[in-house]
Amino acid sequence: MLTIRFIKDSARKGSTLNERGVQGVLFTSANGVRAYMAAGGSGGRRNLPVFTVGDRTADEARSCGFESVRSANGDVESLAALVCAETTPEGGAFLHPAGTAVAGDLAGILSKRGYDVRRAVLYEARPANALSTETRAALCDGRIDVILFYSPRTAAAFVRLAAGLESACATIEILCLSQAVAEAAQALTWRRVIVAPNPTQADLLAALDERLNGL
Repeated sequence: MLTIRFIKDSARKGSTLNERGVQGVLFTSANGVRAYMAAGGSGGRRNLPVFTVGDRTADEARSCGFESVRSANGDVESLAALVCAETTPEGGAFLHPAGTAVAGDLAGILSKRGYDVRRAVLYEARPANALSTETRAALCDGRIDVILFYSPRTAAAFVRLAAGLESACATIEILCLSQAVAEAAQALTWRRVIVAPNPTQADLLAALDERLNGL
């Protein structure tokens, strides 16, 4: 539903990778990790402490060679709580590589607790213009039983592109990473809406396993 495009340095409009004096890096998505590395982030250093919103993002950071990676295994509020539990504002600023659109207000939460968060806009997620021919055919033929939605933006994009397929969607179950994702999908009528108990991929996939085991 989304295409990720890294933003070149010349187009960042003042959003730079100012890493001077930072005590760590905050990642709220795996795409943030990839964009950070593509932009030359960390200058080859891998000992800079990293805090991530979830395990999937943590795995991406580790795969890039970062030595100290801590996962909040939740949402941005969980990430903020982890940062506050393990660091102090006096230790220095945090860098937050992010996209043009972010879920939650991580910088706002941490700034209220005295932290300096430098957000660097390194990528954008462009919504798809249409469903693929194969996807539309599978929906119309009733060959899709379950759809997994990971973010409000992907859910909203699907809803927009599924115009005319309302009857097909009414036969489908959706599994949503959070209540916010479910709300973005509610413009369509679904056979069943399941929300993961916690906003993590592990919980979402566990809900899928439970659903499949119940068949």
